[in-house]
Amino acid sequence: MAQQALPVREARLGKPLGTAGKEGAREAFRWRGGGGRGTGREVSGVALLLPGGGPTGVRRPSPVAALAVRPLAARLAKAGRAEGLTAHVVRYRCSGWNGPDAHPARDAAWALDEVVRRYGDVPVCLVGTGMGARAALHAAGHPAVNSVLALAPWLPDPGQSDERPDPVKQLIGRQVLLVHGTNDERTDPDLSYRYAERAKKVNRDTCRFEVHSDGHSLHQHRAEVLSLAADFMLGSLFARDYARPVKDALAAPPPLGLRMPLAAGFGVSLRH
Repeated sequence: MAQQALPVREARLGKPLGTAGKEGAREAFRWRGGGGRGTGREVSGVALLLPGGGPTGVRRPSPVAALAVRPLAARLAKAGRAEGLTAHVVRYRCSGWNGPDAHPARDAAWALDEVVRRYGDVPVCLVGTGMGARAALHAAGHPAVNSVLALAPWLPDPGQSDERPDPVKQLIGRQVLLVHGTNDERTDPDLSYRYAERAKKVNRDTCRFEVHSDGHSLHQHRAEVLSLAADFMLGSLFARDYARPVKDALAAPPPLGLRMPLAAGFGVSLRH
């Protein structure tokens, strides 16, 4: 596939959620050489949110994609505030994946470097939705990455395209959770299962939850998905005990640990 020209524009790291200080009012860092001196509060972990997008597109993405993940970012920031967590939403340079150029994955790698530049040696949980979940999985090899949460990930079908299967070796040493609605008509749940199956072979700390009867946006079981996301993030970044279903999913061999059903009411009594 021919490379697509990338317009001259900046990727951005949205303002931090969950921390205070005058720098918290900054809208974004610059793509290269941007400013930012900290938030006025010690940060001990970062949730980096990667929004969705499309297969192709080099125009500036709509702000709707970033706005769609802000409630999740706010929920995670609130859940980890006592631990010193902050959350950022990455704003891509362009709206599409664009084949081998994988522009969102590049932007994720830049954002990770920026997190290290700003906060130092702190663990990062990459949290992506749709195309952003694919970017999170690709960028997991960065030294700052501790864990990856991939929600309704958009993954290629090698049998239907000229792309190679997405790599999995970069996941070694990371905590990895994939979540997919069984009725997702935009991103194929079977492809995320097949990816998780390959990932589990090289990284035992991989699990996958299925949200039965839910679609791509996971709105039908939103409360449970948010609780699962917060539990996974707190456990991976701050060594808290995972809820029993997450422990069981990580410990179980395929297919059980990769088709773990997300129970109704998850989060009401997480530790039981």
